[in-house]
Amino acid sequence: MKHVELIERIDRLIRLQATGTPEELAKRLGISKTKLYRMIHMMKELNAPVEYDFAIQSFTYVKEVGFRFGFYANPFFPDELNPFVG
Repeated sequence: MKHVELIERIDRLIRLQATGTPEELAKRLGISKTKLYRMIHMMKELNAPVEYDFAIQSFTYVKEVGFRFGFYANPFFPDELNPFVG
């Protein structure tokens, strides 16, 4: 669960283009730079288009993406709940 929470925090900062340098981000998150790079690598394995932008000194997404982990309400029709009702 800690990994998911960490990815969510990193994702939020990337969206704001406010990660700072890898050293600053690792310090802000309270993790080592090595662990930060492992988390970035894990995000890339999950298809996150993460890159570091040297001009703004922040990690960014190359294209717009979303990240969600958890259960969310899904609208359905009552008949879909039980296919034997009809």
